[in-house]
Amino acid sequence: MSILYARPAVNKTSKKVSQSFPRDARLLKHADFQAVYKNGRKHFSGNMTAFYRQGEGAAGPRVGFTVGKVLGGAVVRNRIRRRMRAAVRQHLRELAAPLDLVLHPRKSVLTLKFAQLDAEIGQVFAAVQRGKGR
Repeated sequence: MSILYARPAVNKTSKKVSQSFPRDARLLKHADFQAVYKNGRKHFSGNMTAFYRQGEGAAGPRVGFTVGKVLGGAVVRNRIRRRMRAAVRQHLRELAAPLDLVLHPRKSVLTLKFAQLDAEIGQVFAAVQRGKGR
């Protein structure tokens, strides 16, 4: 006796722009984060701080998030991380240079409207692309 599961219908004619956040576009290792903090530059924004450095041998940009315990419990931190990841997905193609970027949000990101967060991520990416920072 076999069980058949219904699969959702997929419209193959519509070409939706992929908004995935692939593994090779993420900073995952502790050593990579530390290298960005130690050898990189900073860009301060209203609701977040961006640490960045030119990527070494990377095919494209890699983005990581640090959401500290000071921002709240696990549920709150994960919500902040999810919101930031969604905004970064929409702007990831704007980063042309191979660089490593760590975004460190402030608590205000949680109450910020998504359109404002999205606009701020775009501004941070533009500033980082220009190399504007300390």
